[in-house]
Amino acid sequence: MIKTSFPSIPKIFVLSAIALTITGCNPPQTNTPENNPPTPEVGFLQLTANGQNYIFQEIQTKDGWNINLNHVYITINNVIAHQTNPPYNASTENPLQAQESVNLIISPTTIDLMLGTMDNPAVLVTEVEAPPGDYNALSWQMYNNPESPPSLSLEGIAQKDNQQIPFTLQLPMDINYTCGDFVGDETKGILNPGETAEIEMTFNLNHIFGDARKDNNDAINLTALGFQPIANLANNQPLETNLENLKTNLTPEQYQTLENNILQLAQVGEGQCRYQL
Repeated sequence: MIKTSFPSIPKIFVLSAIALTITGCNPPQTNTPENNPPTPEVGFLQLTANGQNYIFQEIQTKDGWNINLNHVYITINNVIAHQTNPPYNASTENPLQAQESVNLIISPTTIDLMLGTMDNPAVLVTEVEAPPGDYNALSWQMYNNPESPPSLSLEGIAQKDNQQIPFTLQLPMDINYTCGDFVGDETKGILNPGETAEIEMTFNLNHIFGDARKDNNDAINLTALGFQPIANLANNQPLETNLENLKTNLTPEQYQTLENNILQLAQVGEGQCRYQL
């Protein structure tokens, strides 16, 4: 049975809401230790967003462009950490079966991944109270709405030979991600009473641009769009473009590649995510 989620609101209000719910659902009781057991100890979940070291160095695209990014804006919504049993596997069609779910973000929130650093690329988004346990799944929405910033926006400068292109790419897609356990050098998501655990959303922009440091036959370079098809639209001028314009000016194959690249941006470390439009 799924338990009630903890909303992303100040800690004191979380505890107050619980107390009001208990009072409203039960008859008056005598104030004795038997009738008023102590509140179970909780911990804190920190949500971070990580663009990895890739975005803080000069990006060498698969087709010979050097890109320096100034801003990478991601707009997210409905971020929920889950304790699942059995463990959720994003590579299968089996549904997520949550035993405990905690709301981390409940309204559209825009993050600039460039607020991190090369040494510490993870950006702290929020921290909420949560019951202890192993949070081995994460779901969220890359949120696109005309009243909010685009779900993905990239600002930077691309250079190749004697050509330099300042650019802004607005790539708004509304995507729901469901991800399994974090995969990386350290364990994340295990929350002990009274302690703090980290939950990470990972965004891999090399899926769009590719990586010249890798072999041409590497999976990243075989599936990435690169930057040249976008540079072709600049005409030696600063480039501001969006998906609608790109759909009109790229070939159908190039545009489909770009859409696929955006869909595959999200991971949890190296752990997989399933996406749904």
